Amino acid sequence: MSKPTIAITGPMRGAFGPRFLVATVVRLYGGEPIQVRPGDQIESLTYHGVVVTGGHDIDPVLYAAEPEVHPKYDAERDALEIAVIDDALKRHLPLLGICRGAQLLNARRGGNLFQELKSHRKMTSNRWTILPLKTLMVVPDTFVSRLLRTHRCRINSLHNQAIDQVGVDLQVTARDLDGIVQAIEDPGHPFLLGVQWHPEFLLFISRQRRIFKALLAACKGQQPVS
Repeated sequence: MSKPTIAITGPMRGAFGPRFLVATVVRLYGGEPIQVRPGDQIESLTYHGVVVTGGHDIDPVLYAAEPEVHPKYDAERDALEIAVIDDALKRHLPLLGICRGAQLLNARRGGNLFQELKSHRKMTSNRWTILPLKTLMVVPDTFVSRLLRTHRCRINSLHNQAIDQVGVDLQVTARDLDGIVQAIEDPGHPFLLGVQWHPEFLLFISRQRRIFKALLAACKGQQPVS
């Protein structure tokens, strides 16, 4: 495969910055991005890998929980991304979930979420920032550790919910200083990775670019890390 197509999901409007950055790095590593929005008929699309981007919190009904907070939900986006994630899982397509995308992936595998994080933070600030100001602690000998090539680095943070119970066949492979889940993966899948931070805002850091490089390599059937 010379140029795999990567479906980049997101809301109907907005989120231009993150989607543009993901598309840019997909092109950098030899892929063709397509933007997928609510209302698109995914059965008519051809894609070889998926990036589910960040955004609004997912509706807790999707992981069989009662609402504890009242943020904005996007039911149309939830429906679209559920369909895309389920399709990728069924066909074993490489999939990267970013922030909300990691959370929704976890929910589709039967996991659930913390609906608010402020009460869970002791060592770190609850402040959102696109800058790499928070500490990531990576589990050794995992896929994400091989990508990042470190067991400790800095990441950004733009979320007010996070993974609680982990879904079927998923493993927690990184946390922050408060023990909040920052990465999940499925060792039995060709490329199934969810990260709670936003690597698309950290493309100036080579280890963050390697996440996207590995996604494209997996789509091409190559070794994921070079």
